[in-house]
Amino acid sequence: MAPSRVRNLGVLAGLLLVIGVMTGLVSYSVTLYRLFCQATGFGGTTQRVAADDARLSDRIVTVRFSTDVAPDLPWRFEPVRREVKVHLGEDTLVFFRAENLSDKPLVGHATYNVTPAKAGRYFDKIQCFCFDEEKLGAGEKVEMPVDFFVSPDLAKDDETGDVDTITLAYTFFPSRAPGEGKPLDRFAPPGIERGQQLFATRCAACHDLDRNKAGPLLGGVVGRRAGAVAGYHYSAALREAGIAWSAESLDKWLADPRAFLPGARMPIKVTDAAARRDIIAYLKSLAPKTGATAPAQPAPRG
Repeated sequence: MAPSRVRNLGVLAGLLLVIGVMTGLVSYSVTLYRLFCQATGFGGTTQRVAADDARLSDRIVTVRFSTDVAPDLPWRFEPVRREVKVHLGEDTLVFFRAENLSDKPLVGHATYNVTPAKAGRYFDKIQCFCFDEEKLGAGEKVEMPVDFFVSPDLAKDDETGDVDTITLAYTFFPSRAPGEGKPLDRFAPPGIERGQQLFATRCAACHDLDRNKAGPLLGGVVGRRAGAVAGYHYSAALREAGIAWSAESLDKWLADPRAFLPGARMPIKVTDAAARRDIIAYLKSLAPKTGATAPAQPAPRG
């Protein structure tokens, strides 16, 4: 073969290789860009993690929620709560409502980011509807959970040390992969199942269902006299309250324990009425623990 022909074939092979590489980069550019954003928090992209293993900080930030829907997706989409105040490192569960206003099933996909964008690398999601293509039946309405925490490293970074408010924004668009849509009814509806989720994230650090921890056991609490669990060192306010726990009294207690019973030691409030309703619904569903006893634990909170 002539030397010039060999050179021409070499040039052609090189060009084909370059074209192949460029085609591959174009094909995977969206995926590569998304991975870059997830790794760096660029553009306010949040992080995805398996669990909250961060140490709880005393510092508090406000997290606000913003929602929008593309004009060609006939859904209603809004947060149950417009904002929450959380400690850095605190595992927090919030809910968003979605409703399909059309007469046919539709699949949507939510894009998301946080502002200020520099906080994105420290905003960690454990569970979110935005991880998947979501299918909502005709006229269907659901509440979708987002489980997140803000890393304590936010306060250590010179660029984000001044951040005290973060806005998490979502926009739902029609899905480009409707065949991959997962039914949104897989999420726990309001009531007992949502209450169980809230109990796990808001109450379980101090309370268990069948043994005393920092707080008394709560299995069978509805209908039980206040201050009656054997083996637990209650405050005088609870021992002498003379009340039986009902849905009404539990709601007042959870809303503000020290206002409901002056002298109570429990410092935690559940300010969201819907969250209190669902936690109480879960507690009411549990079989009473008649005559339950448990060893006393240090640092009682009641």
